[in-house]
Amino acid sequence: MSDSPIFTTIDYEREGKQLGVLQVPQSFNTAGWANYFIPIGVVKNGAGPTALLIGGNHGDEYEGQVTLMNLARELDPAQVQGRLIMLPMLNRPAAEAGARLSPLDGRNMNRAFPGRRNDTITGQIAHYVSQALLPLADIVIDIHSGGRTLQFLPSVNMHNLANRQQFDEMVRAAKAWGAPYVFIYEDVAGEGLLPSYAESLGKITLGTELGSASQFGASMLRLAADGVKNVLRLYGILSGESAPPPAGQQVVEASQRDDYIMAPVSGVFEPFLEMGDSVAAGQAIGQLFSTEQPFVSPTPVVARTSGILFGRAGFPLVQQGACVGTIVRPVGDF
Repeated sequence: MSDSPIFTTIDYEREGKQLGVLQVPQSFNTAGWANYFIPIGVVKNGAGPTALLIGGNHGDEYEGQVTLMNLARELDPAQVQGRLIMLPMLNRPAAEAGARLSPLDGRNMNRAFPGRRNDTITGQIAHYVSQALLPLADIVIDIHSGGRTLQFLPSVNMHNLANRQQFDEMVRAAKAWGAPYVFIYEDVAGEGLLPSYAESLGKITLGTELGSASQFGASMLRLAADGVKNVLRLYGILSGESAPPPAGQQVVEASQRDDYIMAPVSGVFEPFLEMGDSVAAGQAIGQLFSTEQPFVSPTPVVARTSGILFGRAGFPLVQQGACVGTIVRPVGDF
């Protein structure tokens, strides 16, 4: 299936439910011969589409992890037509550390795709997903939230693609999730994203921004769990009917680089606006206080575009260059 050194006893063609692990070769100070285990679940029942469901791409984003751990445990194969492949903690080292990046190699899983077989652990896992799992998938869902550092209005996300048939189908699937927003975004912090790679392969690919460390709660978890099931029902993989999209659902985009407001200096961020508020170009969305010179006038953080404040810093202490605000605008014809 692939030339990856990662081993698993999971048989992706076997009918029924399998709960197991991907075994990633690693050496530890306490064990020269060792494997690091990444949990995986597969549910297969007859012919039908394959959905690859991923949580914990960033370790400090737990909405997807909880959702997929519950789904893998609870699903009966009789409820499925096709196949589900679930990776609830793709970056398990980071999940156990409560961190965005893996503590084993300091890397961001969502900048590691497609990875290499002889890479560090993060790149090896990305390589296995790229080579062994994505070719099996028709639909890819990568569940994200703001983690410790960002807050977002709840949304299902994607890039604006040249392949309009693929893009339109992704928007249809995103609407079916049932989140208040469908968010079309740009990559402003590097390459190697899992969703970008899956999109490039022609897969129906959905990301999300559902909550954050400060919003983690029952309502967000319901939105994550119900949304995954709605999309699976849309494609007939899960039995039952998808719930209709909520009234007032909007498709929005942040298509300009200036829509992503980076902190001009490091400091303590004081927000002036709530998410969902209107913003005008030239308006301050907040200000930054110096921790070294706290009585010096704070530095304003000024929007360069107009729209809606869609996301903002989730933890007050920010570094220079960190995204402290995201501005979006509604998109018509969807």
